[in-house]
Amino acid sequence: MENKHANVQIDDLRSTIELLKTLPHQYFETDVEVDPKDQLAGIYRKIGAGGTVMRPTRIGPAMMFNRVKGYPGSRVLVGMIANRERVAALLGAPSRELGKHMGEARKNTVDPVFVDRSQALCQEVVYKAEEESFDLRRLLPAPTNTPQDAGPYFCMGLVLGSDPENGHTDVTIHRLCVQGKDEISIFFALGRHIDAFRQKAEKAGKPFPVTINMGLDPAIHISACFEAPTTPLGFDELKIAGGLRDKGVELVDAVTVRQKSIAKAEIVIEGEILPNIRVAEDQNTKTGYAMPEFPGYEGTANPSLPVIKVKAVTMRKNAILQTLVGPGEEHVNLAGIPTEASIYNQVEAAMPGFLQNVYAHPSGGGGISFHSAG
Repeated sequence: MENKHANVQIDDLRSTIELLKTLPHQYFETDVEVDPKDQLAGIYRKIGAGGTVMRPTRIGPAMMFNRVKGYPGSRVLVGMIANRERVAALLGAPSRELGKHMGEARKNTVDPVFVDRSQALCQEVVYKAEEESFDLRRLLPAPTNTPQDAGPYFCMGLVLGSDPENGHTDVTIHRLCVQGKDEISIFFALGRHIDAFRQKAEKAGKPFPVTINMGLDPAIHISACFEAPTTPLGFDELKIAGGLRDKGVELVDAVTVRQKSIAKAEIVIEGEILPNIRVAEDQNTKTGYAMPEFPGYEGTANPSLPVIKVKAVTMRKNAILQTLVGPGEEHVNLAGIPTEASIYNQVEAAMPGFLQNVYAHPSGGGGISFHSAG
């Protein structure tokens, strides 16, 4: 789909950035070195994160940090979806109509397509965990957002997993804390479909293969945040992203696990969730806390989480690590716009023409307001 705001066709993170560069005050980058531990998040909170509760912050541009302390050549992008007007430009719909626009994509889905590894940009560079020098902690600059965080987190990692019985695929954003050179803990909120798949694998005593996809077309991230009953168990949310772009999301076979990766992702972590293995989320820091939650408080560390054993990291050349700073507008838009779409579609189906619009206000962290025909 050609974006209505500029003659740029978005199908990955880099084309998204090129569009933002054409829009006033929507993108900023800096060559000043930033520390991924606490500092990066602290800067962006003041520059552009927005918020669900009062704090010293404002809604501002997406921001690229070109120099990250301790990670030569790495870049970190934050805040891509932290502004509703920006999301409107990226999805090619008026800000007030984003819920309806997403609702149409849910009704008119397009299936993912599969490409050969020779066409997969996400596999231009490959690091395998079997290599003696492999260390996830030194390879990727996962930020620590506050001094109380359990550790560094991948905050915009889209986890892709499949039902071991029937192959149905699900994609969801989860809390991912780096625990060691090749281990990541993963938190599953109640009712997450990937966790249902993982439990089937664990019951059979088998590892559960996943990929963590980072640096994506924003249509993919927002589509992944639909929930049941709009997207029931077994429904692939990548189809909604395909509907938004009128083009199937490209997938490719992972290098080291029997799973798919998003072919145009900036970075993909390949791994397996180990059966019957649990770790404390803050095992390395003992802070008692996890990370900032969307309502505005610091969540407690979970004492027992499943572990992803990393098998490889693949990436594009000059890869961009995408993250978010929460709580803030990025949380609101990711959760709220799909919620708007879900409610609008269901009410419209039951009472055509009655509901004019649905809005997820930032103060509710993705809560909703209804607008009827009067």
